[in-house]
Amino acid sequence: MAGKTIDMQFMRYINLFGRISKVSTTDCFVYNGAIYFAVPKPLVMQAVGKNGINVKRISETLRKRIRVISMPSRDKFNAGSDDDKKNILKSFIEEIVSPIEFGPLEFSEGTVSISGTREQKAMMIGRDRVRQTELQDILSRTFGVKELKFI
Repeated sequence: MAGKTIDMQFMRYINLFGRISKVSTTDCFVYNGAIYFAVPKPLVMQAVGKNGINVKRISETLRKRIRVISMPSRDKFNAGSDDDKKNILKSFIEEIVSPIEFGPLEFSEGTVSISGTREQKAMMIGRDRVRQTELQDILSRTFGVKELKFI
């Protein structure tokens, strides 16, 4: 799996997130114009803050939409069976693309194949494949996925 590189802008986002929420994270990415912070599942509520106050403060400071999602366990993913890997990938992708829903997901040999209706696929691919490219980059950095296909 390729190592993750974080540029200075993301370092600033991560530092601001840590100062405001008192939760440290090492994973931050942009998808569909929003900044996502992935934190360990037990710390999601603390990161969001009471009535979403932390998210609101970070959003106002950065003037961007902010989402906090649970970080999947890479150890469980690497050690898991094929079904475990599919379930981990599906729940992670569902959190990112929410509220868009999609059909079954297949994963084999580094390729993720997602099926859904024409509208669902169109929303997930985006104009000029922007969302597909962003999602593929996120999956590549997080799980070493080589290719993302919509069928």
